[in-house]
Amino acid sequence: MLKLIGYRLALAVPQLAIVSLLVFSLVYLIPGSAAAVILGDAAASPEEIARIESQLGLDRPFLVRLGEWYAAALHGDLGTSLLYGQPVTDMIAQRLPATLSLVVGGLVVATVLGIGLGLFAGLKAGRPRDRAVTGFTALMQSIPEFWLGQILLVVFVIQLHIAPVLAWTPPSQDLGKWLTGLILPCIALGVGAAALIARQMRTAVADSLSSRYIDTLTAAGVPRSRIIWTYAFKNSLVPALAAVGLAIGVLFGTSLVMERVFSFPGLGTLMLNSVLSKDFPVVQGIALVIGVIVIIVNMVLDISYGLINPKARPA
Repeated sequence: MLKLIGYRLALAVPQLAIVSLLVFSLVYLIPGSAAAVILGDAAASPEEIARIESQLGLDRPFLVRLGEWYAAALHGDLGTSLLYGQPVTDMIAQRLPATLSLVVGGLVVATVLGIGLGLFAGLKAGRPRDRAVTGFTALMQSIPEFWLGQILLVVFVIQLHIAPVLAWTPPSQDLGKWLTGLILPCIALGVGAAALIARQMRTAVADSLSSRYIDTLTAAGVPRSRIIWTYAFKNSLVPALAAVGLAIGVLFGTSLVMERVFSFPGLGTLMLNSVLSKDFPVVQGIALVIGVIVIIVNMVLDISYGLINPKARPA
């Protein structure tokens, strides 16, 4: 088990290096100049733009800027916002709790609903309830999350008045309002990912129950409930966890849009404003933080595979 942990930690290092390189490189492909945005496109002259770019260090060679960014990032310094003059680390720290609350809540909804539906369908594969769940998950995957979020807003906030208008309340202010405000956004965010997990779980449960060892356990008189929960369910968790790993990346990407629907002061709003204003350090910092979180979570899931299934551990 320790070998598996060490293997995943060693693999995470080049992953982080590649992610950070891609983040830094792709941001500079965005057309336009941050200096022109700061000065105002209409009033800025080429000489003024060149002067501001020199002050901000944007005219230096790419490799020099990349090396300086790597050195600073290793010490936790993601630079300074070109537009606001604030440290990027502080700006991300202020908005990260809202984004993490939304993503974690959506992941809980997706995992519980996905595993529950997959188990419910897989236990009766080929039966009417299996076909009903399959059709329902197909519908769930076809509905855009932002559209579902707007429908939930209209129904539960505007029409029924049973959900708060302001979805985000910091947990330090009011824990109850924080939980209440997360219900609708997390449902809208997690439904699509739940369909992905449900399909994997359904297939895994159906395959497990049709295996020969299940027939042997049944012939030996092992109770049906023990066969389901001790053997079939446990063996089906590995592909389900793989689907959870895929869902996490989807949830982070979708959450950036969902924040606009529910007016969450998270990283999505900050990212959009920073892209429009060519605030490169902020865009790089947010993309790097999200990439690091996704890599760490997937590393934890890979280690969980080894705990559940010894065959997943390296020889």
